Amino acid sequence: MKRQLNFFAALATVMGTMIGGGAFFKIANISTLTRNPWLSILVWPLAGFITLMAGLSIAELAAIFPEEGGPVKYLEKIYGPQVAFLFGWSLIIIYYPANIGALAIVFATQLKAIPGFSHLSITATALIVILIILAINWLGSKLSGQVQKIALIIKLIPILAIIVLAVISNQNHLVSAPRPQISSASGAVAFGQALLAVLFAYDGWLSIGNLASEIKNPAKTLAKAIIWGLFGVTVIYTLLNWSFIKILPWKLIVGNQATALLTSQQLFGNFGSIIISFGILVSIFGAINGHLLLGSRMPYVLGKENKLPGAKFFGTLNQKTAVPTNSMLFECLVATIMIFSGTFDSLTDMLVYVSWIFSILLFIGVMLLRIKKPNLQRPYKTPWYPLPPILAISGASFIVISTTLTQPILALIGILLTLSGWPVYLYVQHQNK
Repeated sequence: MKRQLNFFAALATVMGTMIGGGAFFKIANISTLTRNPWLSILVWPLAGFITLMAGLSIAELAAIFPEEGGPVKYLEKIYGPQVAFLFGWSLIIIYYPANIGALAIVFATQLKAIPGFSHLSITATALIVILIILAINWLGSKLSGQVQKIALIIKLIPILAIIVLAVISNQNHLVSAPRPQISSASGAVAFGQALLAVLFAYDGWLSIGNLASEIKNPAKTLAKAIIWGLFGVTVIYTLLNWSFIKILPWKLIVGNQATALLTSQQLFGNFGSIIISFGILVSIFGAINGHLLLGSRMPYVLGKENKLPGAKFFGTLNQKTAVPTNSMLFECLVATIMIFSGTFDSLTDMLVYVSWIFSILLFIGVMLLRIKKPNLQRPYKTPWYPLPPILAISGASFIVISTTLTQPILALIGILLTLSGWPVYLYVQHQNK
C-alpha cells in the first residue's frame, strides 16, 4: 500500500473515529445509571484519563512496531501468534462490525428525529448508510482519508457551537443539582457500568495502527496522532456533556436519546437545532467511515499472511484502487447481521468489554518489553513510566471485572465469540502444514 496519509490525516482518523454517536447519545444511558448530574459529568474526564494513560502506553508499541496490523501485531511480537489471532478474530467478527452497525443505527435514529424524516425506517436507513460508506471506501484510501478530514471539521462545528453557547448562557441547572453519592456498593457498581458505557465514546483510536503501512513516517506520526487525538477528544467530550446538563433540566436528560437535539433547540431555536442535527449526522457518518477504513485492513492483513480460511479472498487488494474491497464487503455483511440482532447499547457494551480484555495484555506487554528487551529501539518512550501502564491496567481491570459481574450474559457472549476463533486458528494451521 502507498504511504499517502500525513499527520493530520492520522489525527483526523483518530479523532474522527472516536467522535461519533457516543458523544451525543451515551448521555441517555449514563444518566440512567448514575442518577446524578455531577457523576454523569465526572465519568467523562475519568474515562478520558484512563484512555489517555492507555494511549501513552500503546504509543510506545506503535513506535516500536510501525507495521500494518496494529495492535494484533503488537500482541504477536509479545505473546505469540495464538493470542494475536484471537484478538484479530474478535476485531473482525465483533469489534468493527458492531461499531459500524451500532453507529448506523444511531445515524438512522437521529435522522428520523428531524422533522420531515420521521417516516423513514431505521433499519433501511442504517443499511443505506453502510452502502454509501462502502462505496466511498471502495474508491480508495485517499478519498476515505479526505472524507475523515472533512467530517472532523464539520462535526466539530455543532459541538463547539453547543459548548460556546452553553458557556455564555444564563441557564444553569447544575446550581441546584444534588451532590453525588457513590459510597454504597450499588452506587459503585452503577458508576462502573456508566464508565463502561462512556468508554465506547472513547473507542476507536487503537486501530490507527492498522494504517501503519499507509502513513508517512509511522514511527513518529502514530504516537503523536494517538496522544493529541485522545487529549483533544477528552476535553471536547467533558465540555459537551457539561453543556447538556447545564442547559436542560435533569429530568429531561435521564434516559432521553434526544438530549442533544433538545439542547440545540434551547440554544438555537427550532431551525438552528435542525442545522446542528445535520452536523451531528456528519459526525456519526465520519465515525462509521473511520471504522470501515480501519476495520477492513484487519481481515486483509490476516488473509495476506494466510491466517484465515479463504485467505486469498481476504488478502487480495483491488487492482484499480489498491484497497481491500473483499474485506470491506465482509465487515459490512457482519455489520448488517448485527443491525438485525442487537441494540445500540448492547452492541457497544460488548465490543468495549472484549477490546479492553486484550488492551490489558497490551499494557502489560509494554512493561514486559522494557524488562526483556531494554535495548530495543524506541522512537517514542512512554512518559512517567511505569505510571501510565499501571494506571491503564487498573482502570481496564475495573471495567472488565465489574462488567463480568453486572452483565454476565453479555460478557459470556463476547468471550465465546472470541474463543470461537480458536478452532479456526487450529484449522488454518493444519491446512497450512
